[in-house]
Amino acid sequence: MTVKFAYILAIVGAAFWGVIGLFVQNLYQFGFTAWDVVAIRAIFSAAMLLLYVVVWKRNILRIRLKDIPLFIGSGIISIVFFNWCVFTVIDQANLSLAVVLLYTGPLFVTLLSRFFFKELLTFRKGMAIIVTLTGCAFVVGLLPSLQTVITTSTLLIGIGSGFFYALYSIFAKVSSKHYGSITITTYSFICASVFMLASSQIVQKAPLFLNWTVLVNSVGLALIPTIFAYLLYTKGLSYIESSRASILSTIEPVVAIGIGFIFFQDVLTWWQWLGVCLVISSIILAAETSRNQDKKETTPAQAS
Repeated sequence: MTVKFAYILAIVGAAFWGVIGLFVQNLYQFGFTAWDVVAIRAIFSAAMLLLYVVVWKRNILRIRLKDIPLFIGSGIISIVFFNWCVFTVIDQANLSLAVVLLYTGPLFVTLLSRFFFKELLTFRKGMAIIVTLTGCAFVVGLLPSLQTVITTSTLLIGIGSGFFYALYSIFAKVSSKHYGSITITTYSFICASVFMLASSQIVQKAPLFLNWTVLVNSVGLALIPTIFAYLLYTKGLSYIESSRASILSTIEPVVAIGIGFIFFQDVLTWWQWLGVCLVISSIILAAETSRNQDKKETTPAQAS
């Protein structure tokens, strides 16, 4: 696989994350809480992934017991808790602030990757992060004027969302040395689903899934912005630096804005369009490599 194709996989996977609002909004109408939706996402994803690998790729379920903590890390510490942080900030402040704070993730990934993987902290990466954060702030309407007043606890939880979000790239990068993307994604969501079954009220609300609309949206939530998104992003992550992949993933808010514009008739201001352009520019800035790098084909530690 070429480096360019790995970038494409990471970007497409992140773009799938951006359509999550299409399914979540419908599920909220049936009385599900934010924690319930996290449970639905984890449980349905784990069930579908497990069914697929048991039928067609049973051999990839073989893992070393000592690697289970990695899947607990990517499944519970990252996937579950970054969702909790995002939804908490939305409840205490607003969606715009939650999205901007979530996209402090690339900063944490770059710093953690420097510490754990000795990845270079280049000027280009630094500029991409700055442009990304600025673009996200414009996209969600937080700039040019900051009108939201938040408490210290809300700010820390919001920054926590970026930190937990970043940890997926770190845990998955380590796991990718021994396992393929399907194995990593499957076990991550199995761990997340077990945790959510024990901590949520989703079992008591099981009769709601007899409704066709609830079932379709639950399957859609698990399939498109979850399974497809994580598989593609994790696959791309296996071939490129985690810090670059995390910056590329910021295409998600741009897609989310587009979904709102097309399906919910959201009106974009000139400032939001500026933010879209800045985020796209940061993707180009992060993905640009030298001609020699583009010509090389990378080999991951283990392909799926």
